[in-house]
Amino acid sequence: MKETLEFNHKKQCGLWLILIGIVLIIAVIFGGKFLVNPFVFLIGYYACFFSVNANKKVREKLSQGAISPKQIKMIYFSIAALFLLMFCIAGPFIPGWHWRQIWLGVLMATAIHFFLWFFIHGWSMVVLGIVCIVIATTGYVFPNISVSVICIADAAVKLICGVYLLFFSRPSKRIPHVTKQRL
Repeated sequence: MKETLEFNHKKQCGLWLILIGIVLIIAVIFGGKFLVNPFVFLIGYYACFFSVNANKKVREKLSQGAISPKQIKMIYFSIAALFLLMFCIAGPFIPGWHWRQIWLGVLMATAIHFFLWFFIHGWSMVVLGIVCIVIATTGYVFPNISVSVICIADAAVKLICGVYLLFFSRPSKRIPHVTKQRL
């Protein structure tokens, strides 16, 4: 992307991350045999999605400026990429109901898709993606660590990042580096 990007929707993203962090913690509490309760998680996920991202009043209240058409396309692309990544990383474990691998795959897919959010919300998404990848990787490398602990760590990072974005971040811009051509 060679255009200047304006990151004006950080507060909305912050609220979304806070709510998803809370939903993940509640889903872990009611995890049972699923480790993370998928019903609680999906109901919470969609309720939060429609409350924050699809709610025009909330978006307008939290928005600090316009979003470009290319950023809107990137939002849809990142959502599609998220589901494709979940299918590829977690999907192979669904037939055997290997819940640990499924949830680690969901966390990893989500972490990777945060890199695409750079184009929508800025550098904080790259940092969030890296930290969440480290957390998910820890779950893969150390199978003796409970998925509940991994998910709570992931939720805590989302909560912290969400609080930062909602209460402390300001709109910012990314101006592409333009190289001067010699005559």
